[in-house]
Amino acid sequence: MRLNTSEVAPEAHQAVMGLEKYVRANVEPAVLELVKLRASMLNGCAFCVDMHSTEALHGGESTRRLFAVVAWREAPFFTERERTALALTDAVTRLGEHGVPDEVWNAAAAVWSEKELADLLMAIATINVWNRLAVTTRKQPPTEA
Repeated sequence: MRLNTSEVAPEAHQAVMGLEKYVRANVEPAVLELVKLRASMLNGCAFCVDMHSTEALHGGESTRRLFAVVAWREAPFFTERERTALALTDAVTRLGEHGVPDEVWNAAAAVWSEKELADLLMAIATINVWNRLAVTTRKQPPTEA
């Protein structure tokens, strides 16, 4: 690992942990793990993919659904709410110069309340912060399960 940000900048780490605690308390656990896993896949974060797939399995998620996150659009295993959360995750994580497309936002807004949508957006932003820190510092998953 290039740098341990939690040791070098503990106040900043605690600030991000504050967001993490908030989203864990306010977003459905199954949806939260799917969002974390999807963003981590898109960002190429091996540490986070390992952590969130393991946490999801411990939380009762099926391996079938977890493997299908990589191809969620084609997989029949996700609810409408999960699909809109995954679509929003893709759009926010791959944020380009035109932002989040209206069709993605409107689909999510049709099935999530404003508060739920705000919390979901915070969850997506938070996992992207963690991914960027872990990828940049080359944080590795543990070699033992």
